[in-house]
Amino acid sequence: MEGWDPNTKSVLTQIPLLLTKAGPRDGASWTPRLKEEYKALIAYTSMNKSKDNDWFRISAANPEGTRWTGKCWYVHNLLKYEFDLQFDIPVTYPATAPELELPQLDGKTHKMYRGGKICLTVHFKPLWAKNCPRFGIAHALCLGLAPWLAAEIPILVDSGMIKHKDDVASASES
Repeated sequence: MEGWDPNTKSVLTQIPLLLTKAGPRDGASWTPRLKEEYKALIAYTSMNKSKDNDWFRISAANPEGTRWTGKCWYVHNLLKYEFDLQFDIPVTYPATAPELELPQLDGKTHKMYRGGKICLTVHFKPLWAKNCPRFGIAHALCLGLAPWLAAEIPILVDSGMIKHKDDVASASES
């Protein structure tokens, strides 16, 4: 964690590391891993809420815990921009990080590909590989999605690529 800002270090140290090295194709071993994923997500969400930094909601979209959906949001210039969030757990998980998707932003930035999947190759994937299997979904959100939103959303708003829902509503009423 050398070179990281103190806030990121503080947050990261409070997200439990995962112990079970199992993915969806590992049968019964996946269940304890999935329980660890939920515990880490609950810890991360609770920490965010206690710091008034709530910025996402996700849940498993299927009983197997291989498809996840939800919402994430980012506040820019005192306006909340909200996006659908979805991802699948890859069959090679936890060796491979999930590809986080924001379908509404597909085609709006070069830091995105194939249907709204955010590009995390350069910065996040080496970090994930170094910390496999200890990182999980909560870590992907904390170290992948959160910084991506912070870097990209202000640029997309300022360039006019995305509009706030109130601006879109008032334009359609005119």
